[in-house]
Amino acid sequence: MEDAIVLYPSPGRGHLISTVELGKLILKHHPSFSITILILSEPNTNTNSTSPNYVESSTAQYMATVNSTTPSITFQHLQPISKVPPSTSSFLEMNYLIPRLNNQNLHQTLKTISQTSKLRAFIIDFFCDASFEVASNLDIPTYYFFTSGASALALFLYIPTLHKNVDKSFKDLGNMPIYIPGLPPIPASDMPVGILNRNTQLYEYFLNTATHMAKSNGLLANTFESLETKAIMALSNGLCVPDGVTPPIFCIGPLISSSNQDGDAHECLNWLNSQPSRSVVFLCFGSMGLFSAKQLKEMAVGLENSGQRFLWVVRNPPPDKEKEPNLDELLPKGFLERTKDKGFVVKQWAPQVEVLSHESVGGFVTHCGWNSGA
Repeated sequence: MEDAIVLYPSPGRGHLISTVELGKLILKHHPSFSITILILSEPNTNTNSTSPNYVESSTAQYMATVNSTTPSITFQHLQPISKVPPSTSSFLEMNYLIPRLNNQNLHQTLKTISQTSKLRAFIIDFFCDASFEVASNLDIPTYYFFTSGASALALFLYIPTLHKNVDKSFKDLGNMPIYIPGLPPIPASDMPVGILNRNTQLYEYFLNTATHMAKSNGLLANTFESLETKAIMALSNGLCVPDGVTPPIFCIGPLISSSNQDGDAHECLNWLNSQPSRSVVFLCFGSMGLFSAKQLKEMAVGLENSGQRFLWVVRNPPPDKEKEPNLDELLPKGFLERTKDKGFVVKQWAPQVEVLSHESVGGFVTHCGWNSGA
């Protein structure tokens, strides 16, 4: 039987691309392996508007391109689930919930793969934490792929210790400093939004995930040692899991897609080709950087008044962020016509790495997500 590794990303293009790059890295060192990437399928029934869009058309095209260029990587869609709660409190909570509801399908899929391949490892996104129990029951070595950096991982692993030592929600502690190994003091009110309130389901998901991560076979972080020396040292020395054993830490970053995987060049790149050197400001806020309709109009006014050349990625305001935006409705009347000589507006997504490396781009306005490095 051939050696195989199964990767299980969270829904969302950013997580998927990082997972594909991880698969390529594994193949670089173990070219005889086969890599299967499991894809969560869209539920059969309608979920509420906070649910993620599981397979966007651009993502499907991306997967098709990877299939043709890297045949050792295959994508397998889990069977759609038929029952989804009618509502949930947040997008992050839904990201945890959907994999949990898919556990039965996942169990059968892993068993089927194991019948024809020797499953060396199961590498899961931290949002897919519910699958840890499935893999443990099947006695499959399980690793977590932490798509952010070591500093965030240090905080994440330290959550159970904070939960034990701090008896109030962080949101109620104001600016009280929170001390985490390898990090500078963090005001309690600045802790990640998912753990601000200890009385929520989302907080419980994060707490359980941190506990399971400490019990896994290893943790892969999208970073490198010289970038986050203190945090990595704290992790490696076991300071973030003081009451247990820290699993091996693997710094495998930076994982960045080096070229356009979608085939033809994006239209915005053709526009950039006609702009002067280092003259364009690129505005892109990722899948989580969302603005209200009023804020989008204000941003448009600011761009127009600045007279600056710009490339702007616009997403719909919540709760319809996954729908293609109607730019004529969202932006000020006549904005696109008035700025057509100096600006280019992209709907939903742009090939960020290629844009940032383009000679015409001289500035970057971003939400500072971990995958937004220039």
